[in-house]
Amino acid sequence: MARKFSSLEITLFVLFILVLVVAIVLCVLLATNQQQTVPQDETQPFIPYCPFTVQDNDRIDCFPEEGAKKELCEARGCCWKPVTSGNGPWCYTASNVGYRIQEGQTETPTGFESKLHRLPSPSLYGKDIETLLLTAEMQTANRFRFKITDAYNHRFEVPHENIKPFNGPTAANPNYDVELKNNPFGITVVRKSTRTVLFDTSVGPLEFADQYIQITAKLPSHNIYGLGEHVHKHFRHDTNWKTWPIFSRDAFPNGGMHNLYGHHTFFMCLEGESGLAFGVFLLNSNAMEVELQPSPSVTYRIIGGVLDFYIFLGSSPEDVVREYLTLVGKPMMPPYWSLGFQLSRWGYKSLDEVKATVERNRKINIPYDIQITDIDYMEDKKDFTYDLEKFRYLPQFAHDLHSHGQRYIIILDPAISTQSLIGGPYHSYVRGMQMGVWINESDGKTPLLGEVWPGETVFPDYTNPQCVKWWINECEKFHQEIEYDGLWIDMNEVSSFKPGSIKGCTKNEWNNPPFIPRILDKLMYSKTLCMDAKQTLGKHYDLHSLYGHTMIVASDQAIKRVFPEKRSLILSRSTFAGSGKYAGHWLGDNAANWNDIKWAIPGMLEFSLFGIPYPQDPAFFGENSLLVNSSRHYLNIRYTLLPYLYTLFHKAHVYGDTVVRPLLHEFSSDNATWTVDRQFLWGPGLLITPVLDPGAESAHAYIPDAVWYDYEIGAAVNSRKQFVNMPLPANKLGLHVRGGFIFPQQQPANTTFYSRKKPLSLLIALDEQGKARGELFWDDGETKDTFQKEMYILYHFSIMENILHIDVIKNGYTDPENLKFEEIRILGILSAPKSVNVTLGAQVTMIPPEYIKYNAITKVARLTGLQLLLGQSYTVQWDSQKFVKVDCHPEDDAHEPACRARGCTWARADSPAEPWCFYESAYGYIMNTAKGIKQTRNGMSVEIKRNTAYPKRFQKQTPTVETLQVDVRYLSDHMLNFKIFDPLEKRFEVPIQLNIPNTTVGNSDSRLYDVEFVNNPFGIQVKRKSTGTIIWNSQVPGFTFTDQFIQISNLLPSEYIYGFGETEHKSFLHNLNWHTWGMFAKDQPPGFKMNTYGSHPFYMGLEEEIEAHGVLLLNSNAMDVTLQPSPALTYRTVGGILDFYMFLGPTPEDVVKQYTSLIGRPVLPPYWSLGFQLCRYGYKNHKEVADLYRGMRNASIPYDVQHVDIDYMERQLDFTLDADDFQDLPDLFHQMRREGMRTIIILDPAISGNESRSYKAFTSGLQKNVFITWENSSEIIWGKVWPDLPNVTVDTTKDWDYQVKHYRSYAAFPDFFRNTTVDWWHAAIKDYYTNPSDPSKSVKFDGIWIDMNEPANFVHGSTEGCYDAKLNIPPYMPALESKHVGLHHKTLCMEGKQFLADGTAVRHYDVHNLYGWSQTKPTLKSLQNITGQRGVVVTRSTFPSSGQWAGHWLGDNTAAWNQMHKSIIGMMEFSLFGISYTGADICGFLQNTTYELCLRWMQLGAFYPYSRNHNGIGFQRQDPVAWNETFQNITRNILQTRYKLLPYLYTLMYEAHAGGSTVVRPLLHEFFEDKATWDIDRQFLWGAALMITPALDEGVNYVSAYIPDSRWYDWFTGERLRKRLNWIQMFTPLDHINVHVRGGYIIPWQDHGISTYHSRKNFLGLVVAMNDNDAAKGNLYWDDGQSIDTVERKEYFLAEFTVNQNTLQTSILHSNAKSTANELKLGYIDVWGAGLIPPTSVMVAYKNITYNITNFKHSPQLQKLTIEMKDHAFQIDVPLTIIW
Repeated sequence: MARKFSSLEITLFVLFILVLVVAIVLCVLLATNQQQTVPQDETQPFIPYCPFTVQDNDRIDCFPEEGAKKELCEARGCCWKPVTSGNGPWCYTASNVGYRIQEGQTETPTGFESKLHRLPSPSLYGKDIETLLLTAEMQTANRFRFKITDAYNHRFEVPHENIKPFNGPTAANPNYDVELKNNPFGITVVRKSTRTVLFDTSVGPLEFADQYIQITAKLPSHNIYGLGEHVHKHFRHDTNWKTWPIFSRDAFPNGGMHNLYGHHTFFMCLEGESGLAFGVFLLNSNAMEVELQPSPSVTYRIIGGVLDFYIFLGSSPEDVVREYLTLVGKPMMPPYWSLGFQLSRWGYKSLDEVKATVERNRKINIPYDIQITDIDYMEDKKDFTYDLEKFRYLPQFAHDLHSHGQRYIIILDPAISTQSLIGGPYHSYVRGMQMGVWINESDGKTPLLGEVWPGETVFPDYTNPQCVKWWINECEKFHQEIEYDGLWIDMNEVSSFKPGSIKGCTKNEWNNPPFIPRILDKLMYSKTLCMDAKQTLGKHYDLHSLYGHTMIVASDQAIKRVFPEKRSLILSRSTFAGSGKYAGHWLGDNAANWNDIKWAIPGMLEFSLFGIPYPQDPAFFGENSLLVNSSRHYLNIRYTLLPYLYTLFHKAHVYGDTVVRPLLHEFSSDNATWTVDRQFLWGPGLLITPVLDPGAESAHAYIPDAVWYDYEIGAAVNSRKQFVNMPLPANKLGLHVRGGFIFPQQQPANTTFYSRKKPLSLLIALDEQGKARGELFWDDGETKDTFQKEMYILYHFSIMENILHIDVIKNGYTDPENLKFEEIRILGILSAPKSVNVTLGAQVTMIPPEYIKYNAITKVARLTGLQLLLGQSYTVQWDSQKFVKVDCHPEDDAHEPACRARGCTWARADSPAEPWCFYESAYGYIMNTAKGIKQTRNGMSVEIKRNTAYPKRFQKQTPTVETLQVDVRYLSDHMLNFKIFDPLEKRFEVPIQLNIPNTTVGNSDSRLYDVEFVNNPFGIQVKRKSTGTIIWNSQVPGFTFTDQFIQISNLLPSEYIYGFGETEHKSFLHNLNWHTWGMFAKDQPPGFKMNTYGSHPFYMGLEEEIEAHGVLLLNSNAMDVTLQPSPALTYRTVGGILDFYMFLGPTPEDVVKQYTSLIGRPVLPPYWSLGFQLCRYGYKNHKEVADLYRGMRNASIPYDVQHVDIDYMERQLDFTLDADDFQDLPDLFHQMRREGMRTIIILDPAISGNESRSYKAFTSGLQKNVFITWENSSEIIWGKVWPDLPNVTVDTTKDWDYQVKHYRSYAAFPDFFRNTTVDWWHAAIKDYYTNPSDPSKSVKFDGIWIDMNEPANFVHGSTEGCYDAKLNIPPYMPALESKHVGLHHKTLCMEGKQFLADGTAVRHYDVHNLYGWSQTKPTLKSLQNITGQRGVVVTRSTFPSSGQWAGHWLGDNTAAWNQMHKSIIGMMEFSLFGISYTGADICGFLQNTTYELCLRWMQLGAFYPYSRNHNGIGFQRQDPVAWNETFQNITRNILQTRYKLLPYLYTLMYEAHAGGSTVVRPLLHEFFEDKATWDIDRQFLWGAALMITPALDEGVNYVSAYIPDSRWYDWFTGERLRKRLNWIQMFTPLDHINVHVRGGYIIPWQDHGISTYHSRKNFLGLVVAMNDNDAAKGNLYWDDGQSIDTVERKEYFLAEFTVNQNTLQTSILHSNAKSTANELKLGYIDVWGAGLIPPTSVMVAYKNITYNITNFKHSPQLQKLTIEMKDHAFQIDVPLTIIW
């Protein structure tokens, strides 16, 4: 029975439940609002939170009006604390006021929105709005808008005609992030790329009342520009608590901080020295003040409207302005005549006075286009009238101006008189009354009366459509009386001389709001109208600052009526955002004083930001006065430059560019420009420096970081990136043109009407690289919308390599004057231009010499007599020297006396790497003209002599070669050689046998090049005939030839240079910013700017015209190469001769093929060497190797080759076996070989000479005299390397130097140049391989890895040092890692004596870089002779042609993420060097790797041609089975992919061996015409068809990949990529690497195996990747994989596969029974891109029999067809056809 509860118990239960509910509610409130848990009781006092951490400069003023006191401050709920220093407020806002976000944010199609709720706090000015609505719009990638307004009630918003509602969609990937702070509310805008916080309102509270809005934003820097209109004495704002009111006002710009005529709330802010910038625009027309404070922050205080902010991001200040003007309206395109000089004054007493002014200025030929009359011309200052007595003949005067090619502009004020005219009614007023067009009093009916110039006036309401109609009609009627050409509208703030009205103003919240910004007089209606006056769109309170803008818009419509087809000009005093779309602006009623001149420049610069770029009578002072002459001179210059200025206005109108431009817009990363405001630019190229101080005859001027020329004399300015004292006497203005720009010009005349009939010209200011560019926009100068109607001419000008391109981009206008370019003036040209040719289509005209003038002092050339018709394209080409700044003191510690002692110039440079000491332009050699140039069928030669005007280089240190012989040989149509040498004394030349073409070259027509000798200084120029591009030009100062210092420089045709090695480069494309790379073989692990194992003085250069060439300097001495921005490079070598070979391509692949045809094609490695390989330095014994082998086999991970490092030797002695730890290595090798594996041993060149028992390698070498000896002695040069002393226990805890000194044997170095050494080396290898004394212990290896062959030495030079300081520390030490020690650092003494094969004695100084090269060929030949198989040699040190015999690994790299990227660069460089079999140590050799790094590296390494995992002693294991099962699975999968692709890779190796093509291939080799590929080095190709895109960074799951212009299919799925010519993000999880097959290619593949021994027995497959034409092709090379010279003996098989539509055919190109191709069966066909429709059948025609294949499937989704044919024995060496 259920128990009954008592009434007390029930009551207690109910109370418990109620308490529980209340507790839950309180918990929820606590959880959602940390600061305010429950609503405060109205009687509960507000306690401001005033954290002590708020710094003085971060305070937000809580009492912005005057009279702040502690008690008043605290009554507002604010904080009170005196500042410790500075001008900050004592009364400042608390941190617990403002608004909060309660409900979160809601996504919208345009962004998001959220409601803001006011936090309880005292009211500052009453009528606080409790709930606001925040609306955010991601409008574009660079434009963000947020608006804050009353959530429930409409408020006034600016009705802007250009700013349209944004309806979405939201920007897909904006360059900014937006973050919200909930409590108190704040919004933050962050630049994504740099994470710079641009605009952060969380630093202060948001206040939002009906008539007081305040918001503060933290900014990233103090570099703030804009806000107006005021007089800003400097362009950059002072952020030390400066407050600027913004409210249109008729006031004098006298230097105070008061508000002026316009209302502009836009500002721009720099983000730092990156050059990045952003802008902020508040769309609000109410009165406001803006305070800037030191934090730096900006605070807005506004008395109405809404907060409507736009944030603009730009990569430069110009970009920011473009973004802003795209929103508010780009500037109007003024008529051409409006750019002419204009005259006006207020105070012309009569028309006769105006006429006298005009006549005076005409008489003295002052260029002068426009006469303006002020209100003097009116009858009693009434609009639309003229004084019939004093200005009676004004209509005829306007006609006279027009007849002289001049224009007339009249002034109009908005205020309309209420009084009649002298002769009757004032019709303009009467018609206005009838149409009801005036602003009314607060009753909305009674016209408000004020007082302006005519007396009592009314004021048009331009927001009233009727008023606009009235205004248009009045302007039209008046033009019928007086043919004016433009309007000057004044007093339109709107100005009235009576405060408010003639009645005064009612005291109310509009005329006397609770807060008044710091406007002039602190009275809202001072010198204007009552704020409660009524206009059509609302109260004047809201519309006041829009008055001028609405008048501008109305005037623009009037002008369109008056001039329906022509452009006119409106000049307005009052402006708003977007006014520049219709009007220009002058800076108001300034005074004739020096300060106003200074302040005018910041004013112009600010109005450029705002999108308004159109910013005394000279003859009065006498016809020949200094003023007249100077004015005439500079106005003529102005008129000369009008085509340039007009083009700037075009770019402003179309793109939003600025015309008048601050220096910081062009040099934003130079902080010195941030405060420059006494100079300005016209566009990017004309620097104007006026004198702004009384009595001054110079100006403190900044010269930005560019080449600058004096406009008038043309000479270059010596200073750069520094302030100078610029001499500017009274008749002089600083005008400088910037190098790199071309300025269109025109002969001046008295007016633009006549100047536009004059000839055109070009002013070319060359930059450091001899380049320049420019534009010309030309139309009739006055027709409306010529750009939109395409009625214009647009030229692009560009110059490079002395070729001026005058290119017509658009020709939509025919000028009636048949204008021509008749003159070209070139500044900065280093020598007189010769052979000037003008090309028009196929017509070439040579300019006569008398029309070519050159000033050698100023370096200015003038080309006259030209007749280049406007509207046609031309090229103008000439020959002239280019000046390149070549370092004359490349050693450290350059200083001026040392520089000048060398006959060089000393001048400061801005870049740390740029030389301060450089050669003069004539330094070098000159031709012996007495002997002349000798020409032969196959070349040319000349004798040259040193220019003795300059001192000898390295005097008393190394003799100078005064006379040189220069020989040029034409080797083939695409190859040439030029050699510079001493004809009197034999010098060392590289003893490498090159494959010089046998064909005799005698027909110059077929050659791809022309060669020319040029003089003063001497140089060789090689020109590509097809394009005219000079690809080699050594007419560069600084050519030097001494015994131990040879230097030559070369101007490059472009900045795209690749190659030079062996050094670690951060990118495949070289950085030409003064980087110097040393080349000298050295035992040096890879590191930036460190010369490493080999020397390859070869580079490939690309040309802008999409051509490629290559250059080899065949010189084996130590050298360096400096790359500089000119672009140019400088070689410096310490010996030998200059022996250059050039290859003309024209494609990158062609260049490599031609290069390897000369030096020798890459070796074809055995098939097994393409399998995966393992090694480590530090195997303890043979058992460790055996366990590793068995572990790999148990894990079924493909694996072909096992290496052993020096651990297997006895004490690291070559040709020995460690009897204690590796005694069973021969048996292990034998077992591995039986199971299909191969082995490689290491051999070092150094041979121990300290053995206590017989060591045959040394004793036989000693007997045969194979070791390098001292000069003039038979004594061996002893070094120390790895071999340890016998009978010594090595203590590995000792430091390295101790171990070398106490444990290492003396070691001798074989001289592999000698034939006896080659025989000795062969015998030693053979003895080791066969072990005649105990064959059971013979070590049967398959390949040899030769290491330490730079040669490396653990002591410097020798155990006893070196003796010849001149050789070991030459006068010039190249930029090597060891330059502080000498060339002998970690190698042999340079005086070591060696002998070439012919017995010629040579110094190690000359052949050091050839040491590894000399060892490589004997090693391969010995290996092949001994084993009877092809074998493989891998060498560490290489030189050009080493690739004929060996592969190369990239050395002792580090287990670091950046090393993967650098390995790709290294492989691509060695592809250029002709060494195809390359790779880096997978997972890194030095340091411990990590799981992720090693896994990613295994994926990348699976695509190294030489794929070896190798690490160093003492570091953790990193072979695949050292990791967990997941690692092993991923590794197995990717290696199986490699093995599957080996038939394709082997075919690529064959093509490299037979034809010289590359295996690892940069994308640019295949997609050369796509310049986007020219700097890609994080992706690479195998051949033409396979693209690999690895993950190279830690923790990434996506990689950025470029997709060249082709079809591409995913190797693993066959899925087709849908994008081209674009960068995409590829998903790359940890178990994946991106591999893609190129459409149009067929990839042969084979089922993988555990090794190549097994995989070669498997079925062959073909992947057919269709291109856009449903076609594909591919090749397969096959041989037995191991025989010697199969290609040369033609013992191979070669097939070509072609697919067209649905048919595959094989063609047998070559077949030999020894190839074993008959054992290879075709089992699979995969067709990718097979179409949507599945095939109904698959037929194979084979040996005249047709087979029906039934085992096939088709995927419509992937458009993939898979055919399996394993049940048929289709031999690959029999032709077949497959049809589906």
